[in-house]
Amino acid sequence: MLNIILLGPPGAGKGTLAKKLLKHYKFPHISTGDMFREAIKEGTALGRLAASYINQGHLVPDEVTIGLVKERLAQADCGQGFLLDGFPRTLPQAEALVEIGKEIKRPITSVINVTCAKDELVRRITGRRVCRSCGAPYHIDTMKSKVADVCDLCGGELYLRKDDTKELLEQRLEHYENDTRPLENFYDNLGLLKTVDGGVNADVTFEEAVKILTEVA
Repeated sequence: MLNIILLGPPGAGKGTLAKKLLKHYKFPHISTGDMFREAIKEGTALGRLAASYINQGHLVPDEVTIGLVKERLAQADCGQGFLLDGFPRTLPQAEALVEIGKEIKRPITSVINVTCAKDELVRRITGRRVCRSCGAPYHIDTMKSKVADVCDLCGGELYLRKDDTKELLEQRLEHYENDTRPLENFYDNLGLLKTVDGGVNADVTFEEAVKILTEVA
């Protein structure tokens, strides 16, 4: 059984790697964002509590997020493995996840840390463009539109999302260094951390990850 966490800074390629792993292994993709939306939609007690914070523009406290993660990981479809996305982000969350794993008998078995040089992260993220009309993704270096700033699919305008500006990226990277980077030592001390290079071709990163997981399984 493989219960996996992906770590890595924004732009390192976690999303692409996750898609490839999920297609390969066929187990649930556990995203905290998706969990919040589902719990709020279903009107669960934790969902209503989360909504009360979100609707006021506040961050959802750790105890609420941790409760949602526990509920989700205990569901039957996670019995044969899962991939956690966006959790844990902090040491308290990681420590709580260890206790959850013990309680529901589904401990984390693998933590894959996706690394990438900062200049490459900046190039990848600040080069992203999105169509205002249909949402199609582009990149000024690797996925150019046929006509500059015009969507190939619908003719809509391509734009740089606010989250993808260099200024906000620097903030996101700073948060990652302060809050999430310490998880590398935490999981390394537990003997769970393995590293793959996110700065190379995505297929190579995937092959590295599968090799690691094959040795663990």
